[in-house]
Amino acid sequence: MRIRIVDAFTDRPFAGNPAGVLLLDGPEGLDRPDGGFPPDAWLQQVAAEVNLSETAFAHPLPPGGDADWALRWFTPTSEVDMCGHATLATAHVLATSGLASGPIRFSARCGILTAEAAEDGTITMDFPTSSLTRVDPVAEVERALGAGIKSVHDTSAHIGDLVVELSDERTVRELDPDLAALRGYARRGIIVTAAAEDPSRGYDFVSRGFFPAFGIDEDPVTGSAHTALAPFWAARLGRTELVGLQGGARTGLVTVRLRGDRTLLTGSAVTVIDGELLTSP
Repeated sequence: MRIRIVDAFTDRPFAGNPAGVLLLDGPEGLDRPDGGFPPDAWLQQVAAEVNLSETAFAHPLPPGGDADWALRWFTPTSEVDMCGHATLATAHVLATSGLASGPIRFSARCGILTAEAAEDGTITMDFPTSSLTRVDPVAEVERALGAGIKSVHDTSAHIGDLVVELSDERTVRELDPDLAALRGYARRGIIVTAAAEDPSRGYDFVSRGFFPAFGIDEDPVTGSAHTALAPFWAARLGRTELVGLQGGARTGLVTVRLRGDRTLLTGSAVTVIDGELLTSP
């Protein structure tokens, strides 16, 4: 089987967030009535071998349904309900390999997601907007982060992150958290964020994401988290179209457009490795 490594939310190699992409069938599989994924244990083994924050597995669905491709995402340790950068990477592979054109509809655990490539190569994805519920800061989280907290918001079930607002961009960039101490304080991970120090640099807010409970110390660019960051910063900045910069050592840009209960996420992607997986289920 052919396997790719795609850097998502960037237009250059070795930046953004890398994701593994495995298409389980070629075009001839479109007529197969059942489709179906290999056993979960095998999918998890492949994701552990790839050892990136997420590896996406997709197979084509029969024509005439609500979606064109079935899509699942695995971290090195477990399956997740929603992943933005690996969806972007999968859409990039489908568009650049000629397996899809126009809007691509994915059936995933979090519902139907769509993605469409523009002429300039950017891809816009349509995701459900996350809810935000303000919660009291936890002293242990503040100590683990090593920075003062302005506010904390819990997100919807398919995301499960805590959005933690910090004082400024510099604090976010210089953060060196105690990752072991962060385990167990969110259903998925901790997203720290602050307003951009200088919006003329091309972004409106910054963020970083830590997911030690899922085998990911820091996720460079978390697309799904931007479905929560979009309403969070739209309410504070008074605009529904914003650009977020995420990452520490690696960074990427996510353009967000808030459309009520849907959030549009736009970014670029670059394939950096295209090879063959020499094993089968």
